Amino acid sequence: MSFSRIYSAQTHLLKGKIVTVEVDITKKTLHSFTLVGLPDKAVDESKDRMSSALKNSGYESPKNQNQKIVISLSPADLKKEGPYFDLAIALAYLLSAEEINFDPEGRIFLGELSLNGELRPIKGALPLTEVAKKLGFKEIFLPIENASEAALVDGITIYGAKNLKEVIDHIYIPKRDRKGNLLEKERERISPHPKTEIIHKEKTNNIDFSDIKGQEGAKRGLEIAASGGHNIAMSGPPGTGKTMLARVFSQILPDLDKDDCLEITGIHSIVGLLEDAIITDPPFRAPHHTASYVSMIGGGVNVKPGEVTLAHRGVLFLDEFPEFEKKVLESLRQPLEDNIVSISRAKGSAIFPSNFILVAAMNPCPCGNKGNKQKDCICKQGDLDRYKRKLSGPIMDRIDIWVTVQNVDYEKLSNDIQEGEKTETIKQRVKNAREIQNKRFRNAARKINTNSEMNVKELNIYAPLDEATKKLLNQSAERLQLSARAYHRTIKLARTIADLEGSENITQSHILEALQYRPREN
Repeated sequence: MSFSRIYSAQTHLLKGKIVTVEVDITKKTLHSFTLVGLPDKAVDESKDRMSSALKNSGYESPKNQNQKIVISLSPADLKKEGPYFDLAIALAYLLSAEEINFDPEGRIFLGELSLNGELRPIKGALPLTEVAKKLGFKEIFLPIENASEAALVDGITIYGAKNLKEVIDHIYIPKRDRKGNLLEKERERISPHPKTEIIHKEKTNNIDFSDIKGQEGAKRGLEIAASGGHNIAMSGPPGTGKTMLARVFSQILPDLDKDDCLEITGIHSIVGLLEDAIITDPPFRAPHHTASYVSMIGGGVNVKPGEVTLAHRGVLFLDEFPEFEKKVLESLRQPLEDNIVSISRAKGSAIFPSNFILVAAMNPCPCGNKGNKQKDCICKQGDLDRYKRKLSGPIMDRIDIWVTVQNVDYEKLSNDIQEGEKTETIKQRVKNAREIQNKRFRNAARKINTNSEMNVKELNIYAPLDEATKKLLNQSAERLQLSARAYHRTIKLARTIADLEGSENITQSHILEALQYRPREN
């Protein structure tokens, strides 16, 4: 056999793509080694890695023989990136050169080869395994470090290998005589990797909500935000605990379900940020205010997800909110409204998920002391106007809750007694409110997890108002000059407040509390 075909895969955007590796060898001719199929530099260099790995694994290097080798990676119009194909190329070469015999059908081979034949871990093992299972493959071979991640997928056998020789020994079909007797002994096989269970570990929190003195209004706002998936902004002088509140906020979010765990793990695996086999806690992303537009939204020459996608199903914390570039802030419009981000470039377009809770923290003015009872504001009117213009009306409209975080009395700060509620107590109330929402949206026409995700049509179904409550809202909206978006977001917020109280209907008190969270100035 001078021709062989083996299957591998690579990540493309946030999904996996199956790549067919074909090798054709023409012997007794001048040496030539060609790799075609739109490879990038890392893929092209696999010829050298594969040759050395084979030599150091007990086989003859392809570069030492007078033969023409053509390796094709298809589909040819898909740019091949990364070291995913090293293992598949090495095995396809050995099969084509008739140095080993095995059945490649129904198998996927992934992994980067070191020069001594060891397998190195790859990015995106989970989405690659998912697409392999979806397309009917029965077995997948990949580096042992990626096996636990891949074993999250049911219905496909996972084999984690340490080196090239282990894979060859497992798939090798020994030679037999005409009577079917073995001419060589069986080689050692790899044991299938056990299924990885999703276990929510107990978290040890350094800071508890009860450790934060005062700020009851901000704590209430954060509880509502966590319960309904609402965006929140905190404004106040420096050093009042805004950042601390934001960081402890992620601790009251409910645990992720299985589908969300797999989705988030896949995203972080593709980007290369996966530390454990699976992510079970909502992500918390806190980019610096100097972050660029591309790092926030995603993009680049080869389109990659940005912070808004890495925060999917979790929290995006933007400290010093107005200090971000205007372009970066305005780019948040689509993610905050549609829970997706659409990236269009000359080479193509991509749609990434971005359903996160925005937690913004900011000072009321450049010096930070506007409204501070302890210090005077030294900002000029022009400075205040410029600072105010950094946040546009459309961005402010998309934030449901605006709370003020004021200075705490020194006596309260020095009090050693924990007066506030524990994180676990607040988290239980948030969990109860989310369970109410899950029951409410169980039979919805589309998948909805929280009140904040409802559209106008769904508001009429799941958040109806009686005549008196509707009249109060209309009068208040006219007085506050609310936009249509802010009007509907107020109803969603009131629905969440009602859920926290266990109320089946939205009352006037719920509407009034929701209205008080609108920004005082616009």
